[in-house]
Amino acid sequence: MNPRKLLTTMSLLFLTASVFAAVEEKKPAFNAEEAIKTLRSETDLVWLLVAGFLVFFMQAGFAYVETGFSRKKNVVNILMKNTSDFLVGSLGFWMIGFSLMFGPHIIAGFGVGLPVFFDKLLEGPDGKPIAYNYGFLFFQMVFAGTAATIVSGAMAERTKFSSYVIFSFICSALIYPLFGSLVWSNLFDAKNIGWLAKNNFIDFAGSTVVHSLGGWMGLAGTIALGPRIGKFGAKHEVKPILGHNMSMSVLGMFILWFGWFGFNPGSTGVIKDGSFAIVAITTNLAACAGGTTAIITSWILFKRPDVSMVVNGILGGLVAITAGCFNVDPKGAVAIGGIAGVLVVYCVLLLDWLKIDDPVGAVSVHGFCGAWGTLAVGLFANPNYGAGPAGLFYGGGAAQLKAQALGGGAVFGRGIFASLLVFYLMKWIPFIGLRVPESEEIEGLDVIEHGIEAYPEET
Repeated sequence: MNPRKLLTTMSLLFLTASVFAAVEEKKPAFNAEEAIKTLRSETDLVWLLVAGFLVFFMQAGFAYVETGFSRKKNVVNILMKNTSDFLVGSLGFWMIGFSLMFGPHIIAGFGVGLPVFFDKLLEGPDGKPIAYNYGFLFFQMVFAGTAATIVSGAMAERTKFSSYVIFSFICSALIYPLFGSLVWSNLFDAKNIGWLAKNNFIDFAGSTVVHSLGGWMGLAGTIALGPRIGKFGAKHEVKPILGHNMSMSVLGMFILWFGWFGFNPGSTGVIKDGSFAIVAITTNLAACAGGTTAIITSWILFKRPDVSMVVNGILGGLVAITAGCFNVDPKGAVAIGGIAGVLVVYCVLLLDWLKIDDPVGAVSVHGFCGAWGTLAVGLFANPNYGAGPAGLFYGGGAAQLKAQALGGGAVFGRGIFASLLVFYLMKWIPFIGLRVPESEEIEGLDVIEHGIEAYPEET
């Protein structure tokens, strides 16, 4: 070979090898630990969002349960309220509520975050959005929507639509976040430990923060409104006002039950140890126990199984287990749900005896069963589940029961006081008002408030 060609070929080979060596040197070494960490965080975000999507679908369940329990002349009004409360509630929670609930506390542990508006908690120091923070906002946003929509059922068939929408915004922007901050503020920032969290209060997925608060707000609404026309007779006898479509209510119950598998298991926020599978079982068993005992109780009291009581018994079991679903074993879940199913039936009768008109049983399901589920953690908490404290029945003494009673009492006091204040202010301000005129209530809210009927006559 020509020496010149040989030299040229060798030079090209050397240059090519040098280029490949340089590229190889610049290529970062594969870090398996870092890759696994990234995969876990991204998988956790997917799980959080999927669970949030399930909770969002619960809005349809609430709408169907409440609509079925109401009369057909008010169907459109119920559907409009269950749609609008999520619309304005989401905006209010994003604008104000999220920062009040999870932002740095003005007074450490007091439960009031700094009003950092809009997106400030969602961005890093460089101003760029943090994906997990957005996922966490969405999950908490659908929880706030649940608390607000519970109120709709208790105030059904006689509330002005405009007033209800105003309250929904106030609830999601102020009332719900200011209580939730006492319990859950450290979920976003470990330094923000609320007063109840410091006192070892446990509410894993929201029997108190979401459901009991929603139930007590609904109770305040029913007190401020008064009963529907014709609900109680001149001699204070109870006159049943039957819902128009039990099929809708049962379907709504199953939608809620399905959504609860996002509500409770999704509150783990992570997939890593598979604990969401245990939560799914405790959640389901409590619902089944609640429905079963509601059937038995209504059969004994009314001589026949009442489908409306069964619907609310199942929902009552779900509400009750929501606080302790991470901290109780399957036997405890059955006991909690079973007692809730009995409690629902008797609480509906108690409210009727007190002349408090709750058309769908929202106060009984969410208020009373939420309070029971909160206390039940202090009784049934198993230290082998959730690595938490032991309840009274598992050798832990009464310490956890006292902490649960403190939290349950706090939400009752705050929820009732704040809601009554807002409702009575609305009631006394002439251009707002709270209740529709008597003639409108008799004719139905659909035609006058919305100009449409859910079931127009065929022509």
